[in-house]
Amino acid sequence: MDQLMAIRAFARVVEAGNFTRAADSLDMPNATLSKLVQELEAHLGVRLLQRTTRRVTVTPEGHDYYVKALRIVRNLEDIDSAFNAVNGKPRGHLRIDIGGSTARDVLIPALPDFVARYPEIHIDLGVADRAVDLISDNVDCVVRGGPLSDSSLVARHLGNAQMITCATPGYLKTYGLPAYPLELKNGHRLVSYLSPQNGRAFPFRFARDAEKIELKTDHRIGVNESNAHLAAAVAGLGIIQTFRYAAAADLLAGRLVEILADWRPADYPFHVVYPQNRHLTQRLRVFIEWLREVFPPRLNG
Repeated sequence: MDQLMAIRAFARVVEAGNFTRAADSLDMPNATLSKLVQELEAHLGVRLLQRTTRRVTVTPEGHDYYVKALRIVRNLEDIDSAFNAVNGKPRGHLRIDIGGSTARDVLIPALPDFVARYPEIHIDLGVADRAVDLISDNVDCVVRGGPLSDSSLVARHLGNAQMITCATPGYLKTYGLPAYPLELKNGHRLVSYLSPQNGRAFPFRFARDAEKIELKTDHRIGVNESNAHLAAAVAGLGIIQTFRYAAAADLLAGRLVEILADWRPADYPFHVVYPQNRHLTQRLRVFIEWLREVFPPRLNG
C-alpha cells in the first residue's frame, strides 16, 4: 500500500463528501481511490468511512484520523511549495469559481498575463453566479461580490464596483424617464436579478446624500445570471440595476442609458475567498497576489 497516497485519497473523500468528486479531483479512477481507502482501513484496523448507496459519512475514528493525517499532508505540501518557490516554478491545477459578468469583463481579459507569468499552472474556471461549497466542490478560491457571511472562509478585498440603473432608449421613450426612485412603482417594468441561492429578487437600492431608498416591487421578469440579466435590459424588457463595468459597452454604443444617476447605490465590494482550513499552496498564493494586482480598485467600466 502507498500509505501517503491512501491518506491523500481518504482526506479528499472527507473534503469532497463522496468518492466520485474526490476521484475526479485527484485524476484517478473511482475504483482506485476506493481501493486505497479500503487498504488504509485494513492497515489501521478501523472503519474510517460509513458508505451507503447515497452518501459517505465519516466515522468518529475517521474524523480523528483525518485531523491528524491532514497535518502530514499539509507539511508535505509546505515542503513541495517551498521547493517550487525556490525554483520559481509554481505548478499544478487551480480551480477557480467566478460570476459570469466578472469573468467576462474583468478576469478573462487579464488572464493572458497570468498564463504568461506562470505557464505551468493550469486553470479550471467555473463560471456561474451560484454559490459553491469550496470544500465539497474542491474549489481553490472564488471571486464574489457582496457582503460576506461565512466566517469559516478567508476573504481578501479586491475592489469595489459601481452600480447603476439603466434601460434602453426605446423603453424610456415608451414608459418615460423617471426623475425619482419611487416613480418606478408607477407603471414601470423592472427586470430583477434573482438570487441563485434562494430565487428571491434583489431589491432596487438608491442613495443620495443621507437618504436611502429600497424598492421591493413586483417584477415582470426575473433572471438569476448576470450576463442574461444584462441581455434582458438590452432587449428592452425593462429597467435593471447592474454593475457599470458590465454595461459599459452597451452604454458607449447607446444601447443602454443610465437613469437616476444622482441616486446611485453604494459601491459593491468584491473579494477573493478561500477556505480557512485549506493549505495555501504556492500556486494559489501567486494567483491571489496577481489578482489583487490586476483587479481595479474601482470597477467603473
